[in-house]
Amino acid sequence: MPWSYPGGDGSGRGPWGRGPGGPRPPDLEDLLRKGQDRVKRFLPGGFGGARSLVLIIALIIAVWLGSGFYTVEPDEQGVELVFGAWVATTQPGLNYNYPAPIGQVYTPKVTRVHRVEVGYRSGSETTRSTIARQVPNEALMLTGDENIIDVNFVVLWIIKDAGQFLFNIRSPEQTVGDAAESAMREVIGKTNAEYAFSDGRLDVETRTQELLQSILDEYGAGVQITQVQLQKVDPPEAVIDSFRDVQRARADLERAINEAEAYANSIIPRARGEAAQIVQQANAYKAEVVARAEGDAERFLSVYDSYKVAREVTIQRIYLETMEIVLKDMTKIVIDSRGIGGQGVLPYLPLPELQKRRTTGGAE
Repeated sequence: MPWSYPGGDGSGRGPWGRGPGGPRPPDLEDLLRKGQDRVKRFLPGGFGGARSLVLIIALIIAVWLGSGFYTVEPDEQGVELVFGAWVATTQPGLNYNYPAPIGQVYTPKVTRVHRVEVGYRSGSETTRSTIARQVPNEALMLTGDENIIDVNFVVLWIIKDAGQFLFNIRSPEQTVGDAAESAMREVIGKTNAEYAFSDGRLDVETRTQELLQSILDEYGAGVQITQVQLQKVDPPEAVIDSFRDVQRARADLERAINEAEAYANSIIPRARGEAAQIVQQANAYKAEVVARAEGDAERFLSVYDSYKVAREVTIQRIYLETMEIVLKDMTKIVIDSRGIGGQGVLPYLPLPELQKRRTTGGAE
């Protein structure tokens, strides 16, 4: 063989990389003999004594038992197994379990935030792509008003109980993703599309998180859902143009309704003000007529009382007042023939004309 003679590989060197004159390889038998001598000196009574054998066995058992101590970091939980069965979950710190092969310990990270995407898959360094890939089978969902919408969302979760997480579910990522899709479909199925598009995003996220957490708790998955984030809530791409037309039409309708309400708000108060004004004027006219009628009645009663006291004087006074009213605007002048001196007025004196001139001059 090449290592049985110097330079067996044709290089002129021995198997230890030295030339024929170099140091020889170590002697294995000599090394074993020296090791046995050291053990004999260490063990009382020689290597083959019963006491030495017991001491060796005790030392081996002590080392074996000491290997059962383990440390759980602050961001971990310890999962203890005995004969392959999960028996306990331990918290951070120094703990002890049966050493191998009887016991075994897993320490998964429980503070790491895991991410599950539903409805799409974002780009990654492994795929060398930054463009998100849509998954229509997960994204298309039926709403409560029988519309189809495209929903993309992310679920963030951490490990709540490491034991349940390791032993109650086989594929955590897929289990959380399937349960999240199911919960979102149930919530969307009870929500109108218009509400999901606009004001209902936060409500949909909250309801989905609560429902998803209850599902995983029933599974005993040992998972805590920290957040559900809606990334996109849109109509399907095939009908998005028609949907936008409908949205524009609805916006026009809302604008027309707002303009009509604004016009009504400007007309109705004015009409109510005019109606109130008319009512007030009518009430004022009513009060005026009633007051005038009451005044006339009072005046008539006072005249009647005077008439009862002095009929002749009252009749004469009423007659004169009436004639004054009747003849007030007449152009005729009546002169009593029994005037002063017993003389009449010249027949050619233009008294009406003088009266007119006097009236006109007074007006000026």
